[in-house]
Amino acid sequence: MLHRQIFVFALLLHAGTARAADVPANPSDYLSLLGSLKPGDKLVLEPGTYTQGLPITGLNGAEAAWITIAGPGSGPAAIFEGNACCNTVELVDSSFVAIEHITVDGKGIDGVFGVSAKGSTANVTHHIRIEGCKFVGQNGSQQTVAISTKTPTHGWVIRGNVIDGAGTGLYLGNSNYAEPFVGGIIEYNLVRDTIGYNMQIKNQNAWPTHAALPSENAPRTILRHNVFIKDDKPSPDGVRPNVFLGGPPPSGFGAGTLVEVYGNVFVHNANESLLQATGRVSIHDNIFVDASDVALRLTQHDGFPLLGARVYDNTFYVAKRAVFLGAQPTEGDVVSGNLVFADVAFDGPFVGLGTNLVDTAANAPNYVNKPSLVLGDMDFYPLVGKVETSPIDPAPFVADPEYACDFNGRARKTFTHRGAYAGAGSNPGWKLAEELKPAVVCEASSGTGGSGAGGSSGGGGTGGLGGAGEGGSGGTGAGNASDTDGCGCRTNSNGAAAAPMAIAFAYAAMVFLRRKRK
Repeated sequence: MLHRQIFVFALLLHAGTARAADVPANPSDYLSLLGSLKPGDKLVLEPGTYTQGLPITGLNGAEAAWITIAGPGSGPAAIFEGNACCNTVELVDSSFVAIEHITVDGKGIDGVFGVSAKGSTANVTHHIRIEGCKFVGQNGSQQTVAISTKTPTHGWVIRGNVIDGAGTGLYLGNSNYAEPFVGGIIEYNLVRDTIGYNMQIKNQNAWPTHAALPSENAPRTILRHNVFIKDDKPSPDGVRPNVFLGGPPPSGFGAGTLVEVYGNVFVHNANESLLQATGRVSIHDNIFVDASDVALRLTQHDGFPLLGARVYDNTFYVAKRAVFLGAQPTEGDVVSGNLVFADVAFDGPFVGLGTNLVDTAANAPNYVNKPSLVLGDMDFYPLVGKVETSPIDPAPFVADPEYACDFNGRARKTFTHRGAYAGAGSNPGWKLAEELKPAVVCEASSGTGGSGAGGSSGGGGTGGLGGAGEGGSGGTGAGNASDTDGCGCRTNSNGAAAAPMAIAFAYAAMVFLRRKRK
């Protein structure tokens, strides 16, 4: 009798831990299947044209069992076409949901967003992953957005997407400053030729009490390994920088928030800066190319002060002013280790100006392989012996988990190289191009979460970068670059491994009991 009970227990345990379902879907039946998805399920979309949008309402996975909606990873695409009735992908009261490998075509319809989470505080949506998608046709106006959040939200991962020619690429937060976008990871995206911003994260007033927001002071938002490009099309609603980063709330939860920006490429702006930031930022190991005036603008914005700025190990090429500081940050500034080719390197009341290497753009060929304004042609990897000077002190930067890795992920062992690369000669890494940046593994990081495109990147952690899973508590645990789900939770393998373990446990128990009887 006891043997039978143990066997039944093993079967029940197996049932509870079995691998979640892959649910095939096509344009004729996907809407009827959406509502049936359970934590761990994957809706597998066939190639084809989907004309009725993707309304995601009340879908809630779990931290270790995300719900995934995925098109084909290669070959003919699952294409969701815009419709004047509504945004193409709309997220309402949903969490731990991943959207992968779909094409979102707005068909040029004004006001039809690609992915949207709106509704202010009435919408409880958090921990969303948008990965490997293509956005086209969100160009009806400058106010038409590829990816938009206008509800308080936390723990988004926006990874490996191509956003082409949108009015605005990513608009995260709201113009009323009341719907904060918190603890997000934006990585390995290509955003090009937008009418307005490539990307904007809005300023934040005091956070509302809301189920989608974390109860912590300093969830870090990460912007890394993206390519942001503007062209010269007119911006009828006003010229915009490629990227704008707003400030945190003045007090309460979120007041200690920092935005970390590294490994990115910012290219061309004929009217505005390449990156404008307020609040509290750490900006390192990026490449800034071709600003008509200021490449990096650090200043207050709309009453939100510049709190603190770390700017180190970046490369700047062609700007009237490489870095402009509008006012002395209340928590100070540290500007060191940069390689600058500009008319004026630093403009403003800096007090933390360290050792940087500065020259004109005309003299850049004396320092780097091939300075150019053209992606695919440019190569800012240093010439041998030309950008090495006395080592900078890395102590102010150690709160940044990957402070000791360069643009390619190579370890900075001596901190003697100026600019985004810690090496010289032939570039061993990615050649800068108008494409998705390949995955980077930080050779110097340990126990701080991975930055590989398939690895885990927690959205939380005070000043940290988590490895416990997407939007996890963060700060410790290495990211797993082999985790193709990208959430660090290894959803597929957990279920597969747990069931045999349960059966093995039950079998061992029966053997033990049999021996006891003998």
